[in-house]
Amino acid sequence: MSLRFETRGSDSSWVDAVWTCRSERVTGMTSVAGVRWGLVFWEQGGRAFAGVTGPGTRAGTAPVPEGARFTGIEFAVGTSLRAVPVPGLVDGGLVLPDTTRRTFRLDGGRWETPGADDAEALVERLVRDGVLVRDPVVAEVLRGARPDVSGRTVERRFRAATGLTRGAVRQIERARTAAELLAAGEPTADVVGKLEYFDEPHLARALRVYVGRTAGQLRDGAGGAIALDLDQRAGQRLTS
Repeated sequence: MSLRFETRGSDSSWVDAVWTCRSERVTGMTSVAGVRWGLVFWEQGGRAFAGVTGPGTRAGTAPVPEGARFTGIEFAVGTSLRAVPVPGLVDGGLVLPDTTRRTFRLDGGRWETPGADDAEALVERLVRDGVLVRDPVVAEVLRGARPDVSGRTVERRFRAATGLTRGAVRQIERARTAAELLAAGEPTADVVGKLEYFDEPHLARALRVYVGRTAGQLRDGAGGAIALDLDQRAGQRLTS
């Protein structure tokens, strides 16, 4: 039983990653906290589906369509849909109506369903038509700049654009990085030091809350299907 992921980065400033996945004899998985929303397209039993996935604040379990093929686009933090504010997607999502194998409906328009190789072309069209937007203040913050507004205003606009606080984003991203390092075989003590956790119990708690795995399970590849491309990330780190 497995979820077979392939993930790549993107040259688009609007996109964090593009991924494909095939579910093989698996009907459930551990969902993992994440700070990005996305678009996902899948086919199962000759039918086509599309949906919007939201950021997640903690690990859990989720059903997986058996024998399905997926293509997903993870959008850069701070990017949002004009018609669907990101805060309303946190710990949830929505299925898009009237989807065919060739097209899907979003924000009142009909768009060509992308494959992994032409995801950026779709994103360019969505940006050009104003379907995708981003807050320039949040973009400045994410670049490390200091916008000429109050800290309270920055936090309010950051939360409106991402659905999360900046602190939550840091905690979730750190836990996901820890999971990747542990899956690549790094000792727990080294991960604690590298990511500045207070101690191993604090790392263990973060993994439990945000990843749904123990350090040992991540090292051993145990615990069943999980919504992280740990095999690829581990391979990248071991060969780098």
